[in-house]
Amino acid sequence: MRDCDILALSSADVAELLSGKELEIVHIVQQAYQAHGRGQSSLPHSTFLHFPPDVSKRIIALPAFLDGPIQSAGVKWISSFPGNLEHGVDRASAVLVLNSTATGRAKAIMEGSLISARRTAASAALAARTLQPKADVAGFIGCGPINFEVLSFLLAVCPGIKTLVVYDLDRARAEVFRERCLARDSSMDVIIAERRERVFESATLISFATTAGKPHVFDLKACAPGTVVLHVSLRDLSPEIILSADNVVDDVDHVCRAQTSIHLAEQQAGNRNFVRCTLPEILNGAAAPRSDSDSLVVFSPFGLGILDIALGQYVFQESVRRRKGTVLPSFLPDSWISASVNANAMQGI
Repeated sequence: MRDCDILALSSADVAELLSGKELEIVHIVQQAYQAHGRGQSSLPHSTFLHFPPDVSKRIIALPAFLDGPIQSAGVKWISSFPGNLEHGVDRASAVLVLNSTATGRAKAIMEGSLISARRTAASAALAARTLQPKADVAGFIGCGPINFEVLSFLLAVCPGIKTLVVYDLDRARAEVFRERCLARDSSMDVIIAERRERVFESATLISFATTAGKPHVFDLKACAPGTVVLHVSLRDLSPEIILSADNVVDDVDHVCRAQTSIHLAEQQAGNRNFVRCTLPEILNGAAAPRSDSDSLVVFSPFGLGILDIALGQYVFQESVRRRKGTVLPSFLPDSWISASVNANAMQGI
């Protein structure tokens, strides 16, 4: 590839390059978190584009730069249109653009929803391995593609999980989720819960991945001592639950915004003291995994752009190595400086 070319990668390309790489992806996510925890990143706040009067629709821009073992920069542009589900279209779609950290010029554009889903799942799985490594029963609230990705990564890092208890407001979606789980591993015991409390009562590791825009869970007293909640969708739990839990986040400043449950708890408490630490701090040895063995731990990951560009960089490198994707020649214009130099040279100057 020349400096003016750009590599385009479709969803099929990305899927092929990431297939069966769960443990590698978790490692990449861990490296990104650790570098961020050491201050080796630049991470502006995400920018939300809303579509009034339908506040459920949004497109988010997540720019990021990551230094350290992974040198990468770029931006994810991801939409969330929950109404798509009624028409058989996925809620989320995304594009990821990678830039050279040497010249700033764009070098790749790739389908981003698969990268986003897998870095999200890898982040949740990394938190599970760190906070609840011995879970044997996992619960899932929300039976969509994100929780299915979470399942795949959990099974890679927590092989002791043998039973799943799943719940969705739409029973049909739960049935499809169960079928997909069994197609992946027919030896698993997959139970569809008729009420979400069954999930709380049964599992010591619970993943929330819903489209909820505001809290709808106000009581987790049915959970066993030491339960870990992977609060992937960020807005399911009431501020009261958050304030009573042992809270671990990915980045305090980022998660305390956009009316997340953590943000609502901050507004209610008037401070952020209820957040004990970040996952990068635990991974870098600056904080303990848990406050005590019996506490309810809630992991709330805002979803940092550094994870997208870290995984995107891996996809880019693998695509070059394996010669995947489509090179768009001369996508960027010729350099004005080079053109001027060449023109002067031809004139004998």
